[in-house]
Amino acid sequence: MNGLELTLLRPLWLLALPVLGAVGWWLYRRRGGLGDWQRASDPALLRAMVALGRVDKSASGAPLLALLAALGLVVIGLAGPAVERRDTLSFRNLDAVIFVVDASPSVTEHTRWPQMLTMGRFGLAALGTRPGGLIVFAGDAYVASDVTLDHLQLGQTLSLIGPETVPDPGSRPERGLQRAVEMLDDAEVLAGDVILLTDGVGLASPSLQMAGAIAARGARLSLVALDGVSAGFETHAAAGQGRVFTLDQTEDLATWLSSAARTQLEQQDYPLLFWQDVGRYLLLLALVPMLFLFRKEVA
Repeated sequence: MNGLELTLLRPLWLLALPVLGAVGWWLYRRRGGLGDWQRASDPALLRAMVALGRVDKSASGAPLLALLAALGLVVIGLAGPAVERRDTLSFRNLDAVIFVVDASPSVTEHTRWPQMLTMGRFGLAALGTRPGGLIVFAGDAYVASDVTLDHLQLGQTLSLIGPETVPDPGSRPERGLQRAVEMLDDAEVLAGDVILLTDGVGLASPSLQMAGAIAARGARLSLVALDGVSAGFETHAAAGQGRVFTLDQTEDLATWLSSAARTQLEQQDYPLLFWQDVGRYLLLLALVPMLFLFRKEVA
């Protein structure tokens, strides 16, 4: 059906219409068409004034009706009448950043662990429009947060990582990097960055192979060293076409993830539903009956 489809974004506002109608009817009956003059004036005097043509009963209800009409339009406008729009183009960012955090006790119980958390939060703050994901590993790897644009939630999840986060003993960075590749594939990311935050324990041939796999799919592997940079860090960064950062290079990491970002956008292959709220135009229309409240008759 190609006709105009109308919906209400805030339909509960319509509950005010019966209340408005009841109040209007009560005011009209109470005022009796002559306002409060009918209560304040002497009945005989009022009848005499009506006979002399000094009281216009026919127009006395117009201001009340104008006020009710204006308020009714305001209520309908607040209910949010909206029309459906499907012609709006939508895009998704294909350049994500996956943080792979070593949650083994040798890292989380280290005195510099708070600095590593700060490093991770700096990296999240630099993502901008790039989505991010979070993986934790020790003896095994787990997805802590899937790819998302909610960087605030990612930062809160990162802050909760501790010695008890991953129950599996050991340090297997290749497991974390494998999860990162799977996350990039599931999110259909064309490019991206993988940031490995670790003390270097477990960096060996299996993790080096995963570094090459990350580079082969168009992403980059960079490492954040907890305490000192060994040859293994440099070898993995070279294989992953990334960089090595120390904990005093927070600004360098932020620059790497922002200005060095290879943002790629792709038009969505499915339509997104948008509703255009037209209630604001009803608020403007409500000004028309309001003009009758300021009408001045010329004798």
